Amino acid sequence: MESISDIIERKGGYTTVGELSSDSEYRRVLRAVERGEMQKIRHGVYANADALASTMIDVERIVPRGVLCLYSAFSYYNLSTQIQGAWCIAIERKRKIVLPDYPIIDLYYWMGNNLEFGIVTQNISGFDVRITDLERTVCDAVKYRNKIGMDVCGEILNSYLKREDKNLGLLHEYARKLRVDNVLTNYLVTRL
Repeated sequence: MESISDIIERKGGYTTVGELSSDSEYRRVLRAVERGEMQKIRHGVYANADALASTMIDVERIVPRGVLCLYSAFSYYNLSTQIQGAWCIAIERKRKIVLPDYPIIDLYYWMGNNLEFGIVTQNISGFDVRITDLERTVCDAVKYRNKIGMDVCGEILNSYLKREDKNLGLLHEYARKLRVDNVLTNYLVTRL
């Protein structure tokens, strides 16, 4: 008989109770949790220990409709040398969600219209993950400059301006939508 860890591994290392094919599989998952081979991420979501050691999490299973942003996006696009202490995930402002103990997640509550632009789906470490695109990530750095620090914001802008794939027109479009166009323009004038 195939081990429950192998079954879960074929599903990407994570499973939900609804994805299990039988009550016996569910009981096998619970026994694996007791033995420490698997971990309960949140109600109805379980993961293999190996999946938790991965460099990427399955955001959609842990925070449905969540979007990787800020430090997680800075890291993905190699815009900053800052090391993320937690996964940064944006959700709609009025949503309530219960987070697991692990992985560590910082939630950002955005207005619904801010979740409608500059979001792309990338395949990262085998997971389809919603993440802010490059220009949106830079605009978010400007928007949250007081929270992340002016030095980090400056590092992100400098890294972005050195990239071949930058799109300044799209950057300004997003900046207008986020109401940071004047601030961004002032930063760019001093760096160009």
